[in-house]
Amino acid sequence: MSQKFSAVPAVEEKEIPAAGNDEAPTTGLRLDIDGLVAELRALRVHSLQTRSRIGRPPKLPSRKALAHILDGLAAALFPNRLGAPELTDEGLDYFVGHTLDRALRALYAEVRRELRFAANLTPEMRSPELEAEAAEVVKGFASQLPRVRGLLDGDLRAAFQGDPAARSIDEVLVCYPGILAVTYHRLAHELYLRGAPLTARIIAEIAHSSTGIDIHPGATIGGHFFIDHGTGVVIGETAIIGERVRIYQAVTLGAKRFLVDENGNLIKGGARHPIVEDDVVIYAGATILGRVTIGRGSSIGGSVWLTRSVPPNSHITQASVQSEVFTAGGGI
Repeated sequence: MSQKFSAVPAVEEKEIPAAGNDEAPTTGLRLDIDGLVAELRALRVHSLQTRSRIGRPPKLPSRKALAHILDGLAAALFPNRLGAPELTDEGLDYFVGHTLDRALRALYAEVRRELRFAANLTPEMRSPELEAEAAEVVKGFASQLPRVRGLLDGDLRAAFQGDPAARSIDEVLVCYPGILAVTYHRLAHELYLRGAPLTARIIAEIAHSSTGIDIHPGATIGGHFFIDHGTGVVIGETAIIGERVRIYQAVTLGAKRFLVDENGNLIKGGARHPIVEDDVVIYAGATILGRVTIGRGSSIGGSVWLTRSVPPNSHITQASVQSEVFTAGGGI
């Protein structure tokens, strides 16, 4: 089923339901609502002036809308497990096509919002070039969905083979927070690469809120990747992870230091996170900081603090790190 994004209809804005009428009596409560509104307006105007956004500021992508889009994309990628419960074999392709069409059109609206925000365009301003750019971002993203599905199949197999508690790949798909986080990351990474970093970052934060796993959408992650348990995992923007890597809960792949300019402002960008080569295992609580390389086939033990590169097939534990630090009086 082909999709066209050149003439996408406006996305309907849904009203938030009003609160119920079962509230407690407010007799005796006197609130200066008008005064509060005036003070908040003054602060809001000052903030907009500080950021050079006068008048009606551009709208940001909607986190709520993106959550619905992610549900649709996941259902289209795995319709037999995450799609409608009464799907038949005959209706499968129709469901996938219909779900993809809706999700991608809604995604177009959110990407367009991001691009308009970046260009500082108010809701009244029109930009055909910007809308064409948003369409290209979404079409490029859509073209990568089969490849993403293939990567996720490898991730599912890695999780099933790597966890003796897993009874089936289906259980891994619907139960494991690491799989949810990696699924959202692989989708967010494609948007990040195609020029929608804010939309990608919101998707990453949706996954973070749901799983406790914080993967920046800029991180590059190879196939057959498995995060076991996962709570507290942090993977930075410029991290590069190879094939068949397994990490456990509370692992951090972070930056060692942040460079500043002559005015004391952080210098953005730059490679500052670890490179993890193929077939590496990183156990719970390990912290690896800076642009260091963990050689292929290495094992990093639990709670290790590591700020240097290690060669292939290394086995690093707390005891080995400490023995190196104090060898010949080093570190004393």
